Amino acid sequence: MTTYREAGVNIDEGDRLVELIKPHAKSTARPELLGGIGGFGGLFALAKGKYEEPVLVSGTDGVGTKLKLAFDAKRHDTVGIDLVAMSVNDIAICGAEPLFFLDYYATSKLRADNAAVVIKGIADGCRQAGCALIGGETAEMPGFYGEGEYDLAGFAVGIVERSKIIDGSKVRPGDAIVGVASSGLHSNGFSLVRRILQKRGLLLWDVPRGFERPLGDTLLAPTRIYVKEILALIEQFEIRSMAHITGGGLPGNVPRNLPENMKAVIFCDSWRRPFIFDFLASQGEVPQDDLYATFNMGIGLTLVMPPEQADAVIALLADRSIDAWKIGAIEEGAGEATVELR
Repeated sequence: MTTYREAGVNIDEGDRLVELIKPHAKSTARPELLGGIGGFGGLFALAKGKYEEPVLVSGTDGVGTKLKLAFDAKRHDTVGIDLVAMSVNDIAICGAEPLFFLDYYATSKLRADNAAVVIKGIADGCRQAGCALIGGETAEMPGFYGEGEYDLAGFAVGIVERSKIIDGSKVRPGDAIVGVASSGLHSNGFSLVRRILQKRGLLLWDVPRGFERPLGDTLLAPTRIYVKEILALIEQFEIRSMAHITGGGLPGNVPRNLPENMKAVIFCDSWRRPFIFDFLASQGEVPQDDLYATFNMGIGLTLVMPPEQADAVIALLADRSIDAWKIGAIEEGAGEATVELR
């Protein structure tokens, strides 16, 4: 006789995980949420009368090879925050309020206690973003992943009034660009990071010169979630464009929310760059172009607004303990939107 458990799938462990994560999911609940974790679908009722022309905005992403460092460090409490951040930041820059989030956790052998730590991090991220963890999926796939490894994916849905969508169409030459500090590398560029560590024989618990804590702590710092700051800014200021600086860095992301015939000129010495980027550049002998096309370089979010509003935007962020700087301006371009780093 051959059983499913003998094949490597433990249904009882999956059921135990559901019970472990229910309190974490409940802590993210919003009034619009109907039901709880464990059903076949997550139910969410849109508030009546709040929007004239509501538009749903969705985003999905993963954490990428940053997970490999988490496995090596045996640290799983923050990658869930990364997962949420990658999707909710993306939809917030359209002007949308994130409503709910779903996760997908896949592993070869399910260990409910370990998975619950990861999903607690997802719930932490949802609370930071103000959205509900409405459901998810756990997949146990024997032999598919390495021992102790797993993969994560997430999906977020938000809402915005049609007339308040931020799509960059109102950007004009002379507008100011404000850069908002990242919390570190966020969740991009880790294939290059791992290659540098391997070539240099660097370990996650090393404390290289210039660091005050182990290298792994700096590299695994969770991605900053900007949702509440973005929602506050768009209520008070004329934010004409935003960009979440992820894979592709400043050159690859800033133009995505700019109209044609516009050029974003960014001055690379206009903000305080975290030491980790200079360290990686020197250890890996990484060319400057590769650095800016791979990492966020200390800027996790860019905002475009009329120049007279820039100082007040920076002051609001400072009140929320987030650094921001005037890092450039919009100029006339030709053809597709571009970025010029100076």
